[in-house]
Amino acid sequence: MLLAVARHGSLGAAAREVGITQPAASSRIRSMERQLGVALVDRSPRGSRLTDAGALVTDWARRIVEAAEAFDAGAQALRGRRDPRLRVAASMTIAEYLLPGWLIALRAERPDTAVSLQAGNSAVVAERLLGNEADIGFVEGLAVPEGLDGVVVAHDRLAVVAAPSHPWARRRGPVDPAELAATPLVLRERGSGTRQVLDAALSAHGGLAQPLLELASTTAVKAAAVSGAGPAVLSELAIAEELASRRLVAIPVEGVLLRRDLRAVWPTGHRPTGPARDLLSLTRARPAG
Repeated sequence: MLLAVARHGSLGAAAREVGITQPAASSRIRSMERQLGVALVDRSPRGSRLTDAGALVTDWARRIVEAAEAFDAGAQALRGRRDPRLRVAASMTIAEYLLPGWLIALRAERPDTAVSLQAGNSAVVAERLLGNEADIGFVEGLAVPEGLDGVVVAHDRLAVVAAPSHPWARRRGPVDPAELAATPLVLRERGSGTRQVLDAALSAHGGLAQPLLELASTTAVKAAAVSGAGPAVLSELAIAEELASRRLVAIPVEGVLLRRDLRAVWPTGHRPTGPARDLLSLTRARPAG
């Protein structure tokens, strides 16, 4: 208020500048004078002018305002340098089947943000976040990896599938957990969210048999199953097209729950900011599974 009085030499003009009434402006000045114990403004029919004490206080106030504006400009500059880059680490299923849609939506909101995506299994995602190689991660599995915080953004189910030529595709009854556990399967590698869920689900039934094949990507597992190599366990997100075209057949399984949560994760105590925060908001606004 004092700065406006100094600029205009009038309480009325100062009040109009800050968008309040003249009585409200006078009340603010009197309140400041009571707090400081000195007169700040001389009022007369010809206008208002600062007293010597008022001029000194105004000079102090101007320095504070300038410092605040400099701080805000600096903070904006820091955000501007950070925001154009977003480093995302995601487990394979999320990277292949969910992230493209989320990133397209992010681009519509932040067209100047450059996004880099690192795909790997859930254990690799955790390593990259903890090594400050990614700003936000997405994992599949039973729990949030150690050292990370997270939130569920979607749900997924695993399905047992096989080529139409496989004997399981022609059986009448479902596969039970013991048979599934004892059968060599085409599987993702250890450390993947899919493998974690399957290991946990079959641990009470003798555990998984030695894999028929152990592959490092969902696409590779799917290709092996389509070729007839053997039954596989895959995310339902990954096999919709193959099931519709009958290149794969879903095998009924009873007595075992093959469901998992898909999570956004970040280092403990460092909740996402900037474009990472915006991406997190988009994933939660567009649930899948």
